[in-house]
Amino acid sequence: MRILIVTDAWEPQVNGVVRTIKSTRRELEKMGHTVDILTPLEFKTVPCPTYPDIRLSILPKSNVINRIEKFKPDAIHIATEGPLGLSARSWAVRNDFPFTTAYHTRFPEYVHARLRIPLSWTYQYLKWFHGPAKAIMAPTHVVKHDLEQAGFNNVVLWSRGVELDIFTPRKVQRLGTRPPIFLYVGRVAVEKNIEAFLELKLPGSKWVVGDGPALAGLKAKYPEVNYLGVLQQEKLAKVYAAADVFVFPSKTDTFGLVLLEAMACGLPVAAYPVTGPIDVIGNSKSGAMNHDLREACLEALTIPREVARAHAEKFSWQAASEQFANHLRPVESHTTVKLASLA
Repeated sequence: MRILIVTDAWEPQVNGVVRTIKSTRRELEKMGHTVDILTPLEFKTVPCPTYPDIRLSILPKSNVINRIEKFKPDAIHIATEGPLGLSARSWAVRNDFPFTTAYHTRFPEYVHARLRIPLSWTYQYLKWFHGPAKAIMAPTHVVKHDLEQAGFNNVVLWSRGVELDIFTPRKVQRLGTRPPIFLYVGRVAVEKNIEAFLELKLPGSKWVVGDGPALAGLKAKYPEVNYLGVLQQEKLAKVYAAADVFVFPSKTDTFGLVLLEAMACGLPVAAYPVTGPIDVIGNSKSGAMNHDLREACLEALTIPREVARAHAEKFSWQAASEQFANHLRPVESHTTVKLASLA
């Protein structure tokens, strides 16, 4: 099958959406599929307001149409709701071409946290955007249920995986601060609720790995915290292995790939009992969830590292990508006929 994935999130961004798409493409190609990815790297872009690391494509519609019709896909998957996603959606709707979409992040909550735009406005936009999709892929059962309760139709499950050969337990030199070491990894932005972690009174020391618009402010407010910036996967895996607890303070993530990465390295997790941690950790005892994040952190210190690793081994990119491909199959025969008629 010839699969075109359209995404407004791409390198140099380092986040769960980009990692998910790259890992899925790799597994799909192993299965024998041909995969092309349409990204902002092919277009003139401008910085996203309040988040300059994200680049938004300028007037991409005609080039998106050319790319679609040149590639002649059997299936189109639209990963994001930005300018490229909008252009691909417009073409598909106009040509009665079936497509699938994904709900990667709690976009309305992010927009509300940044711009105070009412949640109802953004959800209305998302229902319009995803409405024509043959399948809306949600990362967890909780998110699937939430979307269905909000009036979304055709919601299906598309789980996630982890690179178990990269993120693996290893003996490394401990980070050079007072133990125990509490670690956060991810985008440094207001919607990640990082201050809920940094303001906790905990023994030992705290580390933050990542970059984002809130980083400068957090460094100024919490100078005692250790900051490492963005790390490539091999170095990141060593940091996971050198810490004692992975702290996940977000209340808006739909999944949280970093949860799996941490556990794959044998690092127990502390989190709030919300969407993402509930689905990833579940009843596995590989992490501690508590509405009191400090209590969760202290409880996580007692969790054996082998328990965390054993739970992470249940998640694979191969299984997640097979799930993804299965959701594309219903559109395959229709798209082949449709493209033939457009030729």
